[in-house]
Amino acid sequence: MAMKEKKHVRIYNEVTKEIFEAEIAPKREPAILRGLDIGSAREKWTPEYLAQYGGERTVKVHVCPSGKMDFIHKNFAYKTLPFNQFVKRACEDIHEEYFISPVEKYYLRSLGDDPRKDISDITVQFPSLAQDINIPKLYSEDRFFSSVFRISSPQGQLWTHYDIMDNLLIQVTGRKRVVLYSPRDATKLYLNGDKSEVLDIDNPDLSKYPKFAEATPLECFMEPGDVLFIPAMWFHNVISLQFGVAVNVFWRHLDPCYYDNKDTYGNKDLVPATRAMQIMDRAIKALEELPEEYKDFYARRVICKVKDKCYSRKHKNSFDNINGDTKKAE
Repeated sequence: MAMKEKKHVRIYNEVTKEIFEAEIAPKREPAILRGLDIGSAREKWTPEYLAQYGGERTVKVHVCPSGKMDFIHKNFAYKTLPFNQFVKRACEDIHEEYFISPVEKYYLRSLGDDPRKDISDITVQFPSLAQDINIPKLYSEDRFFSSVFRISSPQGQLWTHYDIMDNLLIQVTGRKRVVLYSPRDATKLYLNGDKSEVLDIDNPDLSKYPKFAEATPLECFMEPGDVLFIPAMWFHNVISLQFGVAVNVFWRHLDPCYYDNKDTYGNKDLVPATRAMQIMDRAIKALEELPEEYKDFYARRVICKVKDKCYSRKHKNSFDNINGDTKKAE
């Protein structure tokens, strides 16, 4: 089965807040925003500069023997390093000092001071470096949730996942490849929580993941200074083609009541959605008490009710193709 041809993320130049609000955000599609003023970080943030001004603050990093990280099967280890030592190692191809292997890859996703209570905010955790970067003023300040420092070794690849907030990914240094999938492709990505089980998106095992061939990839290559708008629920797989530094900023684009106020990472499903999934789990457990033919019948009725009441009108026709002909409940 042939994979669908990749489409390209649209590029917008010299975007203002007014253009973003009127022409880009309402489409709810990814967009590269080029030509924005992100400050002096683009020129300043060399490894040497980062190590000097980031200092010896201890950071928790992912260490992986290969670049392709797998969150589901945990093919990496969490290790702690002083920030300046982490930066030195992350830009090396071969390490004299290492945890697992001389060619291991490193990835930092910055955390709050107490990750259980505090969000990641570059102005709090890295105030000296924060002075160098301008966060584009495309959202109202009261919508700000967090700003996350992301640094990766060359060829580091982050698994396909979605976030429940709008995301502005600011690429400061290095080139990055990002492949995205629409929320409407959720049934084709073999999800385990908020993550896809398909690790090799370029050469997937279609005998194991046949529906993945029907998902439509949207691809872009980010240059230093680019800002990628990733709307909430869009799946994204990120590959650092070079040693790369980025800051991604999450924004609550919905009313705050929809978000879990104990979520410091910004990746827990919306409160009503979590409640609905819990109810569905109980419904499935109840249906499993029935004989096979009754279970099948009532499962189909439940699916039809979800389709009629909840599925987007403009995409309702694709519902029947979620699994080809609707599968029997098992």
